[in-house]
Amino acid sequence: MKTKLWAIVLVLVCTIFTSIGQILYKVASKTLLLNIYSIITNVPLIIGLASYFVGAVLLIIALRNGELSVLYPFVSTGFVWVSILSTRFLGESMSMQKWAGIAVIFFGISLIGIGSTKGSAKKNIKVRKK
Repeated sequence: MKTKLWAIVLVLVCTIFTSIGQILYKVASKTLLLNIYSIITNVPLIIGLASYFVGAVLLIIALRNGELSVLYPFVSTGFVWVSILSTRFLGESMSMQKWAGIAVIFFGISLIGIGSTKGSAKKNIKVRKK
């Protein structure tokens, strides 16, 4: 099965939704008490759960239309989104080590993208020889 470009984009959109959910979980944890009323009235928690649900649905749709070995590494971009969103909305700082980690994530995703296109080219050559 060849991975469709829109499936990759869908995984990236999925990671944005799940990252927003994680930021909202952090916000919700500041006022959350361990009782039912506190849980069901905690708006950031509810929106975070909804965001995570949307992300899960998008990931399932994407996985139906691509190879897991190609799509799943894109989930690691969630680390990038969380790092960026946490600096913006939670006031956290980015160290050089975090920036280096982000660079490594993008480098790894690039290698997987290159590797998947080379594998597809080899399959196409074998098919044409028949």
